[in-house]
Amino acid sequence: MTDKKFYVTEEGLKQLELELKELKTVKRRELAERIQEAKELGDLSENAEYIEAKEEQGFVEAQILELEQRIKNCAIISHKNNTETVEVGSTITVKNSDSEEMTFTIVGSSESSPADKLISNESPLGRAFIGQNVGEEVTVETPGGQVKYRILSVE
Repeated sequence: MTDKKFYVTEEGLKQLELELKELKTVKRRELAERIQEAKELGDLSENAEYIEAKEEQGFVEAQILELEQRIKNCAIISHKNNTETVEVGSTITVKNSDSEEMTFTIVGSSESSPADKLISNESPLGRAFIGQNVGEEVTVETPGGQVKYRILSVE
């Protein structure tokens, strides 16, 4: 496992904790019941239900470990009053080279949702904006080529 910091909002942390609780209580119990029922069917070496339940159990246990690690290493995003420099938690308005204005919020990778204008601090776009100031121009390498953005505001 890694000691890499995972940036999340307080709401994001609550969601991670709820997901972990669900996996540890409900999902584990469901799988234990499925495994027990499959054992009662007889020969385990040729029992597809048993094999499938055990594989799913391994997957769930891996998810639990990953969530525990994320929660252990999370850093709560607390936006400061600095409205000049882009940081994790900032909401920024930018104008691209086509003069189209866009607004994004920089979040941790576990909360990113590009469709909702929540971009990860680890994405190429997020990395390019972090540390930049209002008025600066940022060039981002995209699959379609380089795109330039001018930072109009930081909240």
